[in-house]
Amino acid sequence: MTLLPATARQIDTQVAQAQIDGRTPSLVLGVVRDGTLVHLAAAGEHPRPDADLQYRLGSISKTMTATLIMQLRDAGRLALDDPLERHLPGTAVGSLTLRQLLGHASGLQREPEGDWWERSAGADLARLLDGLNADKIAYPPHTAYHYSNLAYGLLGGLLERLTGMPWADLLDERVFGPLGMRRTTYAATAPYARGYVVHPWHDTLREEPRTDTGAMAPAGQLWSTIEDLARWAAFLADPDPSVLAAGTLTEMCAPVVISDPDSWTGGHGLGLELYRDGERVYVGHGGSMPGYVAALTVHRPTRTAVVSFANSYGFPITRLSRRLLTTVLDVEPPRPQPWQPVTAEPAAELTGRWWWMGTPLDLSWDAGDLVAHVRGERVSRFTAEGPDRWRGRSGPENGEILSVLRDDSGRAAAVDIATFVFTRSPDEAP
Repeated sequence: MTLLPATARQIDTQVAQAQIDGRTPSLVLGVVRDGTLVHLAAAGEHPRPDADLQYRLGSISKTMTATLIMQLRDAGRLALDDPLERHLPGTAVGSLTLRQLLGHASGLQREPEGDWWERSAGADLARLLDGLNADKIAYPPHTAYHYSNLAYGLLGGLLERLTGMPWADLLDERVFGPLGMRRTTYAATAPYARGYVVHPWHDTLREEPRTDTGAMAPAGQLWSTIEDLARWAAFLADPDPSVLAAGTLTEMCAPVVISDPDSWTGGHGLGLELYRDGERVYVGHGGSMPGYVAALTVHRPTRTAVVSFANSYGFPITRLSRRLLTTVLDVEPPRPQPWQPVTAEPAAELTGRWWWMGTPLDLSWDAGDLVAHVRGERVSRFTAEGPDRWRGRSGPENGEILSVLRDDSGRAAAVDIATFVFTRSPDEAP
């Protein structure tokens, strides 16, 4: 699969212009569809980028830290509403829950004490914890959205305490290895791009240090390539169940907090940023470390994503990536899947129209599920759990029970959805 030539030219032109306007030494961007890197656009010569050149991920590392936490939750090792104190005792902020820390709803201040951690030699976990006191909680949890790098340093410490393994080793074993992300590493591994700050007046380059951030590594340490970040985007669109259950990833994409309550165009889930663009919602994360910026933007319903890197601090890469993802979806919407006839035996006696208080409910059969349409708008999907018992799996009735009520002859006379009884005729009382 590739992009249409006209779409590819449009992407290439916008990337080339963005590199000029943003004065970045190099810029590389990839388009991902259905699990495959289908287009690579590159601009700049310092160095000339390609799909295997490493750049720094920055805070995109947080999405991987969050994935490790969710793996442990699914394994029963922790609960999201556990206080931090239960797994990482003695922090002075132990009342904060893992959910609050993952979703930047804890009220915890943004940075650890000391020098700017992104550009300094990293401290170990003991030193990070020594710098904590109760004043680091700026306000009560869920008062407002407040981004916290410190929160992810603490989550990384929790992972190491709970598993007995270093955070980087956990990622290699449980995420990067299974997903084939062999060029995603803790430290820069050649070939890699050097990172710069571009002087605002005379366009000279100042190379930035490639720091080991120590205990803050789970917030932003990692290095990767366009090829590997494309693999990560594909995973976020359609997860490998051997790494994380699909339902768990969907849970990570649900908002914990809205980041701009005046316009509702952004929010934060469990380790993932959420962006609204018109009627679409994208998930992903931005990243920056001294000398580098990165962006990961995924539209899960169409399994389409844009991933990108630049090696100059301050380049507006997230805005570019979101705009180009919207361009791809507008110009090349995914091809509709063909209709297929039913092969499994349908629950025919339940299909058709039912009524409750003058409101129509239409039940149809699709791929072994009952699909419910209320007033032709609110759509829920039900999966069989046993004889005459179905559980909602999506839509407004997600989690609710649909029970089939039968008369003395065994005929399906009504369906009960969460105590709302629908009958075949609008004249029958519920």
